[in-house]
Amino acid sequence: MLLARPLIRLILAPALALALSGCPSLTERAGLPPSVERAETLERGGDATGAARVYEQLASQNSGAERNDLALRAARGYLAAHAREDAARVLAMLEGPLSAEQSTERSLSGIELALERGQNKEAWQQLSALSEPRSGPQAARYRELLSRAALAAGGPGAAAGLAEEAAPHIALLLPVTGRAAAAAISVRDGFLTAYYQTRPQERPRVRVYDTGTQSVADALTLATRQGADFIVGPLTREEVAAAAEFPAQHAPLLALNFLPAERPAPPQFYQYALSPEDEARVAARRILEDQHRRGVALVPAGDWGERVLAAFRQELLSGGGELLATAAIDASRTDYSGPITELLGLSDSTARFKRLEAAIGTKLQFEPRRRGDVEFIFAPAQPSTERLLRPQLRFHYAGDIPTYATSDAFEPDVRANQELDGLMFPDMPWMLGGDLAEAVRAVTRGAWPTGGPYRGRLFAFGFDAFRLAQALRRPGAGSSVGIDGLTGHLSLDAERRVRREITWAQLHNGELRLLPAAGTP
Repeated sequence: MLLARPLIRLILAPALALALSGCPSLTERAGLPPSVERAETLERGGDATGAARVYEQLASQNSGAERNDLALRAARGYLAAHAREDAARVLAMLEGPLSAEQSTERSLSGIELALERGQNKEAWQQLSALSEPRSGPQAARYRELLSRAALAAGGPGAAAGLAEEAAPHIALLLPVTGRAAAAAISVRDGFLTAYYQTRPQERPRVRVYDTGTQSVADALTLATRQGADFIVGPLTREEVAAAAEFPAQHAPLLALNFLPAERPAPPQFYQYALSPEDEARVAARRILEDQHRRGVALVPAGDWGERVLAAFRQELLSGGGELLATAAIDASRTDYSGPITELLGLSDSTARFKRLEAAIGTKLQFEPRRRGDVEFIFAPAQPSTERLLRPQLRFHYAGDIPTYATSDAFEPDVRANQELDGLMFPDMPWMLGGDLAEAVRAVTRGAWPTGGPYRGRLFAFGFDAFRLAQALRRPGAGSSVGIDGLTGHLSLDAERRVRREITWAQLHNGELRLLPAAGTP
């Protein structure tokens, strides 16, 4: 990876960079075209500023992961040369999503930039929210920055004093490394954005515990020993189950996923999730409220589709509805004609026609008819699958049947959503718009000074997780919690599960239209 090779060399660059900072760079003298090899030559020669300029120029000529790598290398060079505003400029060039290593490098550079600007308290807060990296060079830089922050705070012994002072804190347990790192980092970005939007005098201390490098039990033990007075996380289903089984006492905990329905939660154990099963239940209730009773369901094959269908079926039947038929589609394919024709009875219509044609011995004009008792279609899927499924439903004479999905079907791209005309689904304010969503988007860069965070649902989930933690930490919060968040209106049920009230929308020519509440004229 482009980022790894120069990290150790750049640690040694500042002294040489100061000696050469008054001279034109070798690139300027030689007039050579920019290249990674040229930048590395400048680094070896101690010209950190010249190398940073080459990396910045290369970053502007690239995109995606390569652009991010080059911009991060440019930022390291500028920081080594104490050119803090140049470093801030190239950090703003970063484009999400970042890899786990890139995200860590961005965080480290943001901390170093804060130290260069004399923002020592902010640097220490950011360090406290960052686990020590696993990568050798990044771990060395983390420890170097920790020492710098401690010295800036009052001398070599200040790190211990600051750590002691930071004892009461919110512990954020996330797998920021490993297979779930991308999701965890997006949640963390949202969480810390909400943190920095809170008034300084109301901000609790936050420490991140990486469950990608330690077990949930070890993270809970460490957080408890270090004085956590509230815990947010962990994130995955497996981690949440492990947290529920943790035998020792710990602070109240807001898990970022749901336990299985049959698993009772321990005391002071709250649960918050973006659950497709919950949205399937919401869809079933909306269908019944729209006065539809009998319909069919078409879901992707596999565990996700089975879980969503089971939740939908249970809610529909309990409300007096009837599921006439179900079918599964293979999301790895592009033609869903077989399941659709079976589901809608078109194959039966064709079979009857062929029998009639054979009986009279004459070729007839024929247009297959779908079954006439279908009042709705429930068709949840990911966006790429939904964009193939919806036109095929229209082709098979089902375009006029009200079709419902979950929010997984939608992504904010007008051109990509042209094929989804008429589809109805529930979604969160962060995706559908609203005053809070627009306000957060407007200040995102200010709340996250080292670059814009992710704009997806998990970012909003992390944002609301912080606000929930703040509300639940208040004495006597109990079931009275009510928050208008980026993921919906949030409240607690009797089992301490966070319930989301979300808005319904429908696509028309690729554009969103918010739907009124069910039953509204």
